[in-house]
Amino acid sequence: MRESPTAESAPPPAPGAEDHLALDFVNSAVALPGGHFVDLLGTPAGTNRWLFERGLAPADAGIQEMCATQLRSLREHVRALFSARVAGLPALPGALSAVNDALSRVPTAPLLHWDEKNGPYRAAPCPTNEILDHALATLAANAADLLTGPDAERLTACASAPCNRYLLRHGRRHWCSTRCGDRARAARAYARRTQPKED
Repeated sequence: MRESPTAESAPPPAPGAEDHLALDFVNSAVALPGGHFVDLLGTPAGTNRWLFERGLAPADAGIQEMCATQLRSLREHVRALFSARVAGLPALPGALSAVNDALSRVPTAPLLHWDEKNGPYRAAPCPTNEILDHALATLAANAADLLTGPDAERLTACASAPCNRYLLRHGRRHWCSTRCGDRARAARAYARRTQPKED
């Protein structure tokens, strides 16, 4: 697929993304008509911007390619889990392991430290010192919450090819955006018009 030059061509957030950061995360790579593809995590600068806009990193975090690659990898594992959930299939062990690894990256309790002068004390690590681990753990936790929570039954894939986004279904809606819904309806109308008539 060809990389689209701007992220502006990406559709608006899918239904449910405002409540579940994990949906926004998996939808940060979007297949568009015409063989175009937008990856909001495609570059270190784009990844830094995406994390900053969601409160997961400071604006000047200086995300490097290695960090962006780890986030893109987690995104594909979460996508695999979403796909398995929607299809009613067992989870891929590698995807499950990757999400659990990300979940365990950030301690849930302040760690014990020892200062030679003042002795032992407890302190949580500063999130800005561990930006990537904090982001990975937050995204993995949100994905786990979505997959195990009440909204899991509403999780579905957009029904408009070539879109690859996920959404939370509202009623009968199976599209992530108006644009995808219009494209699907137009494709159905075209198929009806071009179907051979039976005598």
